[in-house]
Amino acid sequence: MSDSTPKPWEWDEPQWRRIVGRARAGRSLAPSAWPGGARCAVALSFDADHETIPLRDADESPMRISQGQYGARQGMKRIRALLDRHGVRATFFYPAVSALLHPDEVRAVADEGHEIGIHSWIHEANTALPPGVERDLTLRAADALEALSGRRPVGIRTASWDFSTDTLDIVREMGLLYDSSLMADDDPYELEEQGEPTGIVELPPEWIRDDAVYFNMQRFSALRPYTPPSAVEEIFRAEFEGAVAEGGLFLLTMHPHVIGHRSRIAMLDRLVTLMRGTPGVWFGTHEDVARWCAQQAGLRGAST
Repeated sequence: MSDSTPKPWEWDEPQWRRIVGRARAGRSLAPSAWPGGARCAVALSFDADHETIPLRDADESPMRISQGQYGARQGMKRIRALLDRHGVRATFFYPAVSALLHPDEVRAVADEGHEIGIHSWIHEANTALPPGVERDLTLRAADALEALSGRRPVGIRTASWDFSTDTLDIVREMGLLYDSSLMADDDPYELEEQGEPTGIVELPPEWIRDDAVYFNMQRFSALRPYTPPSAVEEIFRAEFEGAVAEGGLFLLTMHPHVIGHRSRIAMLDRLVTLMRGTPGVWFGTHEDVARWCAQQAGLRGAST
């Protein structure tokens, strides 16, 4: 029996317009200036996945689980010390299972003034879930993070940036301030759904500004850390300098079990030192950035 489902080249215009319009970049929310008249905003984020990557894959290998544990055991210690030394607050996105495995860590990070954001339940792939499961897991994750940190999360980053056809509706239902999963711009923008503004701030990440794509290692596969820290430092620095030149946002995504190694944390230290020494640079959490952009644009929820 042949498959009667229309192929993409057979779609009519309403169908491909509906697909493209589901979660689309609307108006730019890049402000004319950042707080204090700063020219550039820097938002550092750490996806504290820890052991959830192998758990998501139903991989019970103690070796792979230990790679994740390194993030909690060594990586977080170095990251928190670096941020404290430079006087910088960052955003930590936690899968709920990671947070439940390391509750004291989450409490300490929150007590130090860093933001805690939603990052799935067990780093699941949203697009592979049965109908309705993503919503249940996201709500449960928010509850778990609130119980540990003492504050309801206001932002989300989908695991692996796997933003499904249901994600935006879930974000809207939860009344979240921002998402940080989509990549239509360098600077913040307002998400639209089928041409209608949603009031949701998108803080766009990008694979080029993610440590994992350069450093990941998986045994028995072709995934190898081919890029030396010096080359990654050069790329991140060029992205930052571009943000300064354009007066925009430099958003960097990192992972404690990746960036937390000795040679890599030294690279991050040099990068933060450079950014802190650059005139007209403001550091904020993702919430700080999203709230500033929302306030400047008059979006709902900007002052809550």
